[in-house]
Amino acid sequence: MQRPAPAPAAPDVVTMSGVLFRWPGARAFSLSIEDFALSARQRLLLVGPSGAGKSTFLSLLCGIVAPSAGRLQVLGTDMTRLSIAARDRFRAEHFGVIFQMFNLLPYGSILDNVMLPLAFAADRRQRAERNGSAEDEARRLLGSLGLDASELAGLSAANLSVGQQQRVAAARALIGAPELIVADEPTSALDRDRQLAFLDLLFAEAEAAGSSVIMVSHDEQLGSRFDRTLRLDDIAISERGAAA
Repeated sequence: MQRPAPAPAAPDVVTMSGVLFRWPGARAFSLSIEDFALSARQRLLLVGPSGAGKSTFLSLLCGIVAPSAGRLQVLGTDMTRLSIAARDRFRAEHFGVIFQMFNLLPYGSILDNVMLPLAFAADRRQRAERNGSAEDEARRLLGSLGLDASELAGLSAANLSVGQQQRVAAARALIGAPELIVADEPTSALDRDRQLAFLDLLFAEAEAAGSSVIMVSHDEQLGSRFDRTLRLDDIAISERGAAA
């Protein structure tokens, strides 16, 4: 009896090789990454202590900064060949970012905050409007994350609890089904039960959208919720005090 052929491996959506970046200054911090890959639809937890370079790694991944050497490809695009403006446009279309401090517009409405990325990404807006208006999709995402937009109508982001702000930030990252969800310590202010509940909701939406998720944290115990856990010092070398 002939055995069925194995399922093809998921393609890599991110690859890095020989990447080097150095922040300027007399006591510059540098980060070098010899080899890294993230597969499509994978949920990856990247762990490391404070000051290890996790935020610098995310800045490179998202194209906020560019490496001085090496190869960095995202969704088949060589990020090192893009201008600053082109990297900004690429990030708006293809990345959903959840910042550690959430970075919501404090006086904007809940829906305005969720729909903000669509103002800078035409293709992403089209995806968000595939089954109705962008506002309808924002309400759906909020509901899936445990928030009722109608109950919060009239409130600005500054009036929300930390847990509510976190879910609005997640809905903003998810709207328009970006291929990559990037999260920088988004659960650090929550207790364990709320951390795990939030991750379960986030992953359910990311899976439905076909998005890969990479989250950085100092908390290795969260790894049970991820497909893969990786320590930053296993793939990167950081140095301080190198010449600018």
